[in-house]
Amino acid sequence: MDAREADYAHFVRTRTTALLRSAYLLTGDQHLAEDLVQEALARTHRAWARLDRPENAEAYARKVMYHAQVSVWRRPRVAEILPADFQPDRRRGADDPADAAVERLVLRRALLTLSARQRAVIVLRFFEDHTEAEAAQLLGVSVSTVKTQTGRALDRLRTLLPDLRVLTEVPEGGR
Repeated sequence: MDAREADYAHFVRTRTTALLRSAYLLTGDQHLAEDLVQEALARTHRAWARLDRPENAEAYARKVMYHAQVSVWRRPRVAEILPADFQPDRRRGADDPADAAVERLVLRRALLTLSARQRAVIVLRFFEDHTEAEAAQLLGVSVSTVKTQTGRALDRLRTLLPDLRVLTEVPEGGR
């Protein structure tokens, strides 16, 4: 194995978990996330010789993932029906350790009601802490599209999860 192949193997071993986390947040499905990462790693391998430095590989792989996910938005959609009631049972004790798990599941279900585009901007803006301009560049859309999709996604989450409102509020002057 030559040095370039060893560098690529090291990159795959060390960064796949982080890529999977982001891909899962973009897709909302473990299997789709694995497919997305696999595609990104395959394209990164093909471009490995063109990358100036191995340090650029993760940025390249993430950009491939974002662009691949954007192409999914453009495909015809099949209607998806999810239960409308996402409120956790608040009658249990406040100190119940299961409450945190229930809140995570409720939040996950609420995120799955968002469109793929809205979920992608939420991931980029709030999970990966990108600015609106960076998110727009990564997704290949305009800044106004990122702003619109973020606003719609947050409005939807605030409607579905009034008890978690504090999590969805953007501070004034925030990014």
